[in-house]
Amino acid sequence: MIYLDYNASTPLDPKVHDAMVPYLTSRFGNPSSSHSAGRPLRAAIEKARGQVAALIGAQADEIVFTSSGTEANNQVIKGVAHALRERGNHIITSKIEHPAVVNPCRFLEGMKFEVSYVGVDSRGRIDPQEVAGEVRGTTILISIMHANNEVGTIQDIADIAELAREGEILMHTDAAQSCGKVPIDVRTMGVDFLSIAGHKLYGPQGIGALFIRNGVGLEPLLHGAGHQKGRRAGTEPAALIVGLGEACALAAEHVGRGNEGALRDRLWKQIHDSFGDKAVRLCDPESCLPNTLCVGFRGRIGGEILEKCPSICASTGAACHTVRRERSTTLAAMDVAEDVAFGAIRFSVGRFSKEDEIDRAVEELARCVLT
Repeated sequence: MIYLDYNASTPLDPKVHDAMVPYLTSRFGNPSSSHSAGRPLRAAIEKARGQVAALIGAQADEIVFTSSGTEANNQVIKGVAHALRERGNHIITSKIEHPAVVNPCRFLEGMKFEVSYVGVDSRGRIDPQEVAGEVRGTTILISIMHANNEVGTIQDIADIAELAREGEILMHTDAAQSCGKVPIDVRTMGVDFLSIAGHKLYGPQGIGALFIRNGVGLEPLLHGAGHQKGRRAGTEPAALIVGLGEACALAAEHVGRGNEGALRDRLWKQIHDSFGDKAVRLCDPESCLPNTLCVGFRGRIGGEILEKCPSICASTGAACHTVRRERSTTLAAMDVAEDVAFGAIRFSVGRFSKEDEIDRAVEELARCVLT
């Protein structure tokens, strides 16, 4: 197996596993309990809260643990809509957002909210001025992803957040793909909310986090016994939270120091050398996640290529069905030609990727595509 799908999910770092084991075995109890079984779990959770906060430049009390990045996104979008309904009913997002943002917005549209979906240029970049052009007196939230999961383009969130502040509009960014890959500082970015997914940064699946800037009110998505200061009900899963905390601590040491960028460039060079103009790079090389390479194989179908290359684990950039073919929403928004978009494959390398895996992957692709 050649795993080149780190944007879909990362393997659990062995150090994260080791940190979690005691909380899966000998250390158990309810973190809300005041007795000797509960207190150590509460301390471990608060340590993890500080580790997550440190990775993104936040304060520990601004971190809320969730079950996933999806839940974090839903909590922001639906929570702001509920809390500020009397002030306005308009939300701004983009055409290239993850379904975890798009579908909550679609849900709210069914409840008489209005949503503007701004476009992108041919490299997947959002123009902050286009966002500004959509602002109304009823706008209550702007939600723009930090980095696109498919092509890797990183957005200028700070500029968009600045115009949000000028209009007294709350600002959210989904950082599931960027957190741990590039430096993040919520103060520099100027956001009110930021979403994190544990399994995207070598932590366990089933855990995420949401940054909520101090002083910002947000209706909880889940109501219950008032856990996490009433911001997210439900007994905290100590093992998963400890795992996320350790993953964030490791990411803080690793970000900007890994070789993902070099491996990504090695992969593209070999693909370009092998395929020439039959391979089209679809990500923005000037502002892209260091681990992400989206390539459109002209005149081919991405899913069919991967079916013929069973040892390569990667993702297609287009939804291909037996009776119809269509571009992904991201590639359609970028206006990528259909003969290129249908053949799109997203390769994403990671912390444990090796040069020989890159070389073997390109050899197998060449056998599948060129023969």
